[in-house]
Formats: sequence, structure tokens, C-alpha cells
Amino acid sequence: MIKINNFAFQGINGAYSEMAGKKLFPSATSLPCSTFEEMFFSVRKGKAEVAIVPIENSRAGRVADTQRLIPESDLKIIGEYFLEVKHNLIVLPGTKISEIRRIHSHEQGIAQCREKIIKLKKEMVVAADTAGAAKKILELQNKEDAAIASELASKIYGLEILESDFQDSQNNVTRFLIMSSEFNQISTNENDLITTLVFSVRSIPAALYKCLGGFASNGVNITKLESYVHPQGFDVAQFYIDFEGHPEHKSVKFALEEMKFFCKHINILGVYKKSEFRKK
Repeated sequence: MIKINNFAFQGINGAYSEMAGKKLFPSATSLPCSTFEEMFFSVRKGKAEVAIVPIENSRAGRVADTQRLIPESDLKIIGEYFLEVKHNLIVLPGTKISEIRRIHSHEQGIAQCREKIIKLKKEMVVAADTAGAAKKILELQNKEDAAIASELASKIYGLEILESDFQDSQNNVTRFLIMSSEFNQISTNENDLITTLVFSVRSIPAALYKCLGGFASNGVNITKLESYVHPQGFDVAQFYIDFEGHPEHKSVKFALEEMKFFCKHINILGVYKKSEFRKK
């Protein structure tokens, strides 16, 4: 991974996105942003070199906001990182589990701990981010409120961890994208590459099948395929796809040439090295 001096992330200090950025770039400074739009804007304007973007979780699925905003961000994907997320139930010091009535967290944090929250019979309160939920507990000064957040957040805001490893599954992993204003300079001789693109299909029968047929016939492995509503309306489908290889590799080139016959548009978002996590 290239050397980075600073990175932007959505949330406040103690967020999992900041933790991912610090693991990737230990010496870099972090720029907290209140929204994903602000985070992307910060990189476009040069306030930060890269953005650390959560894209999907092994337990709760895709992060809907980022998947929708990434194609519109004018940024390019230059890498990926997988963070094993360990959630904590965080409270004001001295709080007992019986005193808690509400548990606050980001919707992803709630989803990743839903079974435990239901078992405890507590109310779920959705917050803008996990670290923000922890800060809210400090501000409320009410033992009826708790948060699901990182160990780092508990230290930053002087809170107590009532229960660690609070997530429903021990295999709880979030995938992050590293996004920059420029494409990676990746050689076609490199191995273990991922290409990410978005495309929309024409409104004809079996359009998606025809778009992806070239990947099968040319032996190109698709690792992710997601659909969502196109900004133009419900009659146009837009797809987000990850696949193995470089656009200039012979097999990929043939697959993309075939794809173009059936697509309204194709937008390559990035070509980057696979994370070592994929090899586990």
C-alpha cells in the first residue's frame, strides 16, 4: 500500500472507519467527517489524500449509503481492507445491565448485534455512527442508555465496557475501500487484482444474463454483484460488480467487449490488489 499522510472517514474519533484507516496507515492523521458526502468532498478538494469507505459487512450486508454514493463521488478505488469488528456494549461507569432500557448505535452496529439486543429486551436506537452513539451516552448521563461501539470509543469518551464481543457472530468482518482522486498505476503483469465497475442495462429481455455471459465464456470470476435503483428511475437497473483481473488482461478484455453490446453505460471505479484477508 502506498504511503498516506492523512485520510478522511465518516464519523467522529473512535469510529471503526478510523480504526481501519489507522491499521492501514499508522502514521497518518485522520479527518472526521459528519457525512459520506463530506468525506468524498474532502478528498476531491485535497483536504485528505484518501477516504476510508465501509462497503459491506459479513453479518449485516452492504452499507447502502456508500454503495449508492461511490459511483457519484468522482473518486477511484485504489485498495481494500477487511477489519474484524469486535463490538462492545458501552455504558456510563457503574451501570448495571438491568438499568439499561435503550441501546444506541449505527444501523450496521444494531444489525450485527440484533439477536443479543432482542434477548436482552432493550429498545434499539439508530445513531449516525457508532462512536457518535458512545459520545451521546456521555452527554445524556443517563444509566438507562447504552451504546454499541469500539473499545477505542469507550476510552476516548471515558465510558465502561459492560460486555465485550457483543456482536452476534464471532466472524464479523467489515470490508472497506480506500478511495483516491486518481487511479492506481497497476501493471497488467500484476497478479491477484480486483476490478470494480458499475453498469446499467438496456430495458430488453435477459439483458443482465447477456451482459455477464462473456465473463462465464472467458473464465472471469465475479466476486460481487449488487443491483440498485438507477437515478433515472425504476425502469433502469444499475449494477455494482467486482471481478478478478485487469481490464487489459485478454480474458477480461473480451468479457468487457461483449458486455458493451448490452449496457447503457460502463464506469470502471478502480483496479487494485486483493487484500491478503481473501486468502485466509
